[in-house]
Amino acid sequence: MPERIYNFSPGPATLPVEVLQEAAKDIVNFNNNGIGLIEMSHRSKDFIAVTDAAESLIRELLAVPDNYKVLFLQGGASTQFAMVPMNLLNKDKTATYLNTGTWAKKAIKEAKMFGHVDVAYSSEESTFNHVPAEEQYHVDPQSEYLYFVSNNTIFGTQFHGFPSSTVPLVCDMSSDIMSRPVDVSSFGIIFAGAQKNMGPAGCAVVIIREDLLDRTPDTVPTMFRYKTHADKGSMFNTPPCFAIYVVGRVMQWLKNLGGVKAIAEINQEKAALIYDHIDQTDFYSGHAQKSSRSLMNVTFNLSTPDLEAKFVAEAAAQGLDGLKGHRSVGGIRASIYNAFPKKGVLKLVEFMQEFERRNG
Repeated sequence: MPERIYNFSPGPATLPVEVLQEAAKDIVNFNNNGIGLIEMSHRSKDFIAVTDAAESLIRELLAVPDNYKVLFLQGGASTQFAMVPMNLLNKDKTATYLNTGTWAKKAIKEAKMFGHVDVAYSSEESTFNHVPAEEQYHVDPQSEYLYFVSNNTIFGTQFHGFPSSTVPLVCDMSSDIMSRPVDVSSFGIIFAGAQKNMGPAGCAVVIIREDLLDRTPDTVPTMFRYKTHADKGSMFNTPPCFAIYVVGRVMQWLKNLGGVKAIAEINQEKAALIYDHIDQTDFYSGHAQKSSRSLMNVTFNLSTPDLEAKFVAEAAAQGLDGLKGHRSVGGIRASIYNAFPKKGVLKLVEFMQEFERRNG
């Protein structure tokens, strides 16, 4: 097999090599049963054990309380933009949203189809280069919930402290779940697309407090009711079997590494290597304000789009792939999720230094 490149893609993203190797074997012959993982019935004893193990590991790693359900759903995080208000927001009620990036904007658009939306804060005028401090917005105590995105993948910003509120917190953690300790009990719903820190595309993990399951209006279709899936253990219909399997294997990898606390220290170290170099030079300029910098997605710019294109092309030629910023903002984006190796970060910093020497 050719030497693996360093994949800085924002998602689907780098997964642990040992997990990929195990999955490759199990796709052909799962547990030496003579049948491949993606061929077997989702209601078989073997696959139920796969799902149970994945849920158990998520509960252990995040210390999920007993009064929360863990669901494996299809449709990715984007379907959750609609499912949250479908289940929690009646047409004559109001929900509060913090607009800190593209995915928050998309969620706000969906929520407006089901009820009133109060955008309590927006950083759009500053090109989403920061997240707000809690004193910068107000949440009406009559609001149905407060919705925010913990890490903004496109713009490279992150909440380093979570909002406190008397209303249920709903958080899209797609790009930083499992990257640091989280007090799940302070949230009503946490959801995440799996394809960044947890597994491959095709699965969304939803962690929901049980009392919220009974707030869904009767008009919501069966498949879009959280209670439907909670009551059936994510087996109401055929679930995303392969994605759930890989999530379980990644969770075991993370546990073996020392868990969420251990990976948080590694993530801080990786991000600091890049940010420290950005701060040492005028050649690179970070997009996010320092107090809001993401540990998952490091975004920065060079002086011209042409120079940025040259940077991306030359980096790719050296096995540093996926560094082009999102089309809506340009620049450079290095996504360094849990499974991204420190060696790749060191190689990127070395390349940044050499590129500046030749082009500065």
